[in-house]
Amino acid sequence: MPRPAKIRLTPDQRVSAFTTEGALSRWNAGLRATADDSETSITIYDVIGEDFWTGGGVTVNRIDAALRKIGNRDVTVYINSPGGDVFEGIAIYNRLREHPAHVTVKIMGVAASAASLIAMAGDRIEIGAAAFLMIHNAWVMAIGNRHDMREVADYLEPFDAAMADVYAARSGGSRDEIVAMMDAETWLNGGQAIEKGLADALLAADEVIEGLAPEASIPAVRTVEAALCRSMPRSAARNLISQIKGKRDAAENAKHDAGDPDWASGVLALIHTLKSS
Repeated sequence: MPRPAKIRLTPDQRVSAFTTEGALSRWNAGLRATADDSETSITIYDVIGEDFWTGGGVTVNRIDAALRKIGNRDVTVYINSPGGDVFEGIAIYNRLREHPAHVTVKIMGVAASAASLIAMAGDRIEIGAAAFLMIHNAWVMAIGNRHDMREVADYLEPFDAAMADVYAARSGGSRDEIVAMMDAETWLNGGQAIEKGLADALLAADEVIEGLAPEASIPAVRTVEAALCRSMPRSAARNLISQIKGKRDAAENAKHDAGDPDWASGVLALIHTLKSS
């Protein structure tokens, strides 16, 4: 099936888009391909966009560098990502869409949000039977009065429409159905993704392994940040987490074996309590 068209939209730097708590909670960061070190492969095993907490993240600049090195050869893209910055995801999707040779996408664990859009750039999409693909509308943080909120909603509408066009073109199905799935934030396992036309085949079981995951606290930090951003700007959320984390780290240095509970889990529990009160 031919790849969908490029998305010709320019992001507004005043709007921050990132992944959801739900996507982070389903992401097993240790899942990898058994053979992903080929000179013609690209791995997307992190959040989409630059990651404040690790200095990592998958950016369009990194993808550009990889594609330049590969040249006009077939490429395999391995994905296990909870998503992230939808605007960066669109840029990466466009770069892969422009690649002159065949692009095979293999979803090892999760391709959620912006990562699911990137996956649609493949000429062929394979997915693990226990893997997930998630589609939804752009998830952003915005602050302001009702006029500001209407302006942001109007700004996001063409991005959601363009993503719906991509998913519908790839699936060959009804665009109205895709829009409804995006509105509902829909998770599809491997079999369901194939049934909906958003993937072509299942990966062989021996193509996926569980290796070393990033530092255990990092996914928790990202989840706490996503939760805090529901009630404050991202910069304020990061500042608060840094302050709490700094205090906790200092206590650990003084009493390394004190057995304190994980700070991020405690903060997240507090956030949920405040949200439900």
